[in-house]
Amino acid sequence: MPHVLLGLLATGDKHGYELKRAHDERLPQARPLAFGQVYATLNRLQRDGLVVPTGQERDGGPERTTYALTDDGRVALDRWLTEVEPPFPYVASTLLAKVAVALLVADVDRARACLAAQRQAHTARLRELTALKHAPSATLDDIVAVDFAIAHLDADLRWLQTTLSRVADWHREVWHEPATGS
Repeated sequence: MPHVLLGLLATGDKHGYELKRAHDERLPQARPLAFGQVYATLNRLQRDGLVVPTGQERDGGPERTTYALTDDGRVALDRWLTEVEPPFPYVASTLLAKVAVALLVADVDRARACLAAQRQAHTARLRELTALKHAPSATLDDIVAVDFAIAHLDADLRWLQTTLSRVADWHREVWHEPATGS
């Protein structure tokens, strides 16, 4: 998140409230930032010499400190933007953990029910996101964020379907049931 704030400050001086609002607008499908998180990060960035306070504003409310990107902050931002993000070395997914535990402790029918319920929830979210993407008010930020979320949901749905098939195949193997046409 520090680099996102640096990027938002690269477009001009802002105070914490403006940074939070800009983050939530530019990353519409991301978890909204908490004000405390913004100000704690700004304090660290200031301590590290990447931002400096440039003044105080009072728009009929509490006094707000405005921050600007320093030259070192711009270098740190540029460095971060050119670094390739490595794929995660580990799979960290609550969905995977839940399915693995369901397969471990539940009978096959209960595991299938868990997988089917997850598939239904993912499909409903996919429909919501598709509607958002095609809304007349959708901005480029909205569309890019929704495309990202849709791609991940689509991958999860393919995995859920594959896992449902594997569970069915395993169940038939173990119980020596003949394969059916579905």
